Amino acid sequence: MEGSENMTTTVGFIGSGHIGITVARLAIEAGHQVVLSNSRGPETLADTAAELGPRASAATSGEAAAAGDIVVVTVPVTAFPDLPTVPLAGKTVIDTCNYGPERDGHIPELDNKSLTSSELLLRYIPDAMVVKAFNTIFFKHLLSLARPAGTADRSCLPIAGDSAPAKAAVTQFIESIGYGVVDAGPLADSWRQETGTPVWGTPYGPFSNEKGQPVGEDAIRAALATATR
Repeated sequence: MEGSENMTTTVGFIGSGHIGITVARLAIEAGHQVVLSNSRGPETLADTAAELGPRASAATSGEAAAAGDIVVVTVPVTAFPDLPTVPLAGKTVIDTCNYGPERDGHIPELDNKSLTSSELLLRYIPDAMVVKAFNTIFFKHLLSLARPAGTADRSCLPIAGDSAPAKAAVTQFIESIGYGVVDAGPLADSWRQETGTPVWGTPYGPFSNEKGQPVGEDAIRAALATATR
């Protein structure tokens, strides 16, 4: 979207649900390469990769992790123990995951708020640099609200993380696919963008409005600030 100054990045995906495929689609439009994976094997993603075009391929989760300059982890929280730890070591990992007890079962550390779900993820991939992003937006809104840099109605997304270089890499990636970024602090503060918080879903409009509504930096900052734990 932004021109030749953007370096092409290879983005690995562990999990290829709605958000994963939407991020992959936007990444390809921005000139990046994507490597998709899921828990069922690469052959189940062959049609999706073919539809996305020559910049997309399907692989195992370990291969996707190894291939990615950035790796998007977009799986149920219950799948954290199954992640490929070794190839994720040293990688910038985008955590899109949302904890839902009705789907995931109850996880004591998340229920008692001693950990955020991103901090829980980090326990399973301790050598990765985790950045929470894309968990706050409905996938249809994510697709429809992307805008080139400099556009008046460009929306922002919050990110949280502990590694400054990883945050810089994720910011550059998110900006390349059509969004501004609001730094919401370290992983310990990522509860401010978890399920049910003011910044989660609501600012971009109801699910019934598939187009969504643009949300600027000030509105995202205000929503983060009003979160309570």
